[in-house]
Amino acid sequence: MLVLFDNGTPRTLARFLIDQHTVTEARSRGWAELENGELLAQAEAAGFEVLVTTDKNIGYQKNLAGRNIAIVVLGKGRWSVIKSHIGQVVLAVNTAIPGSYAEVDIPYE
Repeated sequence: MLVLFDNGTPRTLARFLIDQHTVTEARSRGWAELENGELLAQAEAAGFEVLVTTDKNIGYQKNLAGRNIAIVVLGKGRWSVIKSHIGQVVLAVNTAIPGSYAEVDIPYE
């Protein structure tokens, strides 16, 4: 699948996804300043299938019904906290389907 990392998503996470997915960062596409709605529209138009973000508000800000892109929201954005929950993140990305929304709960430890 084509996976897009939003600005807050740690790039180290890509190492755990690239064996099954193609990962691109929003900033490398020139999309770093886009608001959520425009980012989703651009990502869908470019053929991305999954957006990985740390923005917990995305589900409340935009109507996600009818979207062709899956959204995976990470509970935290710091790699030092995410790395012990990498299996949950990979599972959420691997099982994402068009229009789905998943939050990966990542508590501070």
